[in-house]
Amino acid sequence: MLLLDQVRSYASLGARTARAVLDTGALSPVRPDRAIRLPFPYLRFGPVPATLGAMSALRFPHRTALIDEKGTLTYSDLEERAASLATALRTRLPAPSHATTKAIGILCRNHRGFIEAVLASTRLGTDVVLLNTDFSARQLNQVTEREHIGLLIHDEEFTSVVDESFKGHRILAWNTAKESAHETIDDLAASTTPHPLIPKSTSRVIVMTSGTTGTPKGARHDLSLGALLPVALTHMMRVPVRSGAPIVIAPPLFHVLGFAYAIVGLGMGMPLVLSRRFDPSETLQAIEDREAGALVAVPAMLERILDAQNKQDKENRTTQPSLRAVVCGGSALHPHLSEAFMDAFGDVLVNVYGATETGWATIATPRDLRDAPGTAGKPSLRLTVRILDEDGRELPAGETGEIHTGGGLRFAGYTGGGERRVRDGLTGTGDLGHFDGAGRLFVDGRADDMIVSGGENVFPGEVEDLLAGHPGVADVAVTGVEDERFGQRLAAYVVRAPGGRVTVDDLKSYVKDHLARYKAPRDVHFVDALPRTSTGKVRLGDLGR
Repeated sequence: MLLLDQVRSYASLGARTARAVLDTGALSPVRPDRAIRLPFPYLRFGPVPATLGAMSALRFPHRTALIDEKGTLTYSDLEERAASLATALRTRLPAPSHATTKAIGILCRNHRGFIEAVLASTRLGTDVVLLNTDFSARQLNQVTEREHIGLLIHDEEFTSVVDESFKGHRILAWNTAKESAHETIDDLAASTTPHPLIPKSTSRVIVMTSGTTGTPKGARHDLSLGALLPVALTHMMRVPVRSGAPIVIAPPLFHVLGFAYAIVGLGMGMPLVLSRRFDPSETLQAIEDREAGALVAVPAMLERILDAQNKQDKENRTTQPSLRAVVCGGSALHPHLSEAFMDAFGDVLVNVYGATETGWATIATPRDLRDAPGTAGKPSLRLTVRILDEDGRELPAGETGEIHTGGGLRFAGYTGGGERRVRDGLTGTGDLGHFDGAGRLFVDGRADDMIVSGGENVFPGEVEDLLAGHPGVADVAVTGVEDERFGQRLAAYVVRAPGGRVTVDDLKSYVKDHLARYKAPRDVHFVDALPRTSTGKVRLGDLGR
């Protein structure tokens, strides 16, 4: 009987998976002569972005691939430009020194130049490093030296930072001047005849960690179709994106969330709608103008989009009926925000959880977020997520420990050395969390954020979530600070809601009414704005400055 139940369960899962794949529209017919050529890019380049770009050019040659401030490109156009650029880059990449192959760095905002640079660079078999556009000259110098970057593709606006920190060959990806002292992607793509390239190795895309508390690290991954397929199928089952429907990507493409969905969009034949700078009103307008089916954003962006929507005349407010999925990730999604956003835009919000090192781990559907606000959702197919204590023992539902993941994207260490702690084949994420009785994951905060105050373990994230839901609070960050008497104490940095007059005592009482008294922050500071990175994370080191 048990075997029969398992067979039925697998059959049901198979049917749901097949239906989800068909619903995406990704299996559209391909001309026979093009279908025969589909395996060749993979055989030449391996599991890299260049392969997806080449395959999509065969499957959807005349479909729009990208929309930005310069206009549109079809998949065929994008592939031709990437092939020409790759040929040009090969001759400009410095020769290896001391057996170290030089990497290609990309320092760009969200536009066609970033996508073309990634598609071209990953045809060459060299490392491709995605660089944070917020880097100072000192940080850029540290990272370019550590990652052995010999060729830098960057936007014109970063010229002064690059001049100060990088002495190698550079190419402009986005420039406004008609004439430039440096080569540009547009010139190279237009003037270079592409040659067939067969790299000696498979390129690796190096994504930087957030670096909110120090110099960012480069995370390496071991990719394989067998490991990625279950994660992709889970995504199709839980995130209703469709092939051919435009996807607006608001987070920076150098960030794992923005980059991942750019790759998803390219692989599924979705037009990528990109803008060099995020503006909430312009994002709403782009969704309406392009009839976008999906939006990708971090929580801080969702907050601003919601504010922009609420400021519109209620009688004429845009309802964004084309949106089928709004994917959120990158940092904690507070329960009050998820509910307010879905009340305004409908039950389209999806929360994804993962890390630069480990990739996607869980996905929360709109139903999950309605039933359990704040949840990160359930694990992807064939991906293991466990909560372990300090001794490596698995904890039951309701108990908090470090989140460990296994399967899917396998972390292969930091480029500058160092590893994540691995237990029984599971990689620690550095986040603390717990499961509820329904198997949904909740992220309670970073392991290194937890403080011990007067002998009690306190998670700043729990208090932050509570204060974020207070009607007098527009934004809040809670962190631990040193305390002579208690060892550590909580400090809250609060941005009042417009017109709000909430006081320190109001907020302390609010916490004491809802949580244990020792969790109330002893310090409450009112600030005009919180210092955030371009991906929406709070710069903890800058709080109070």
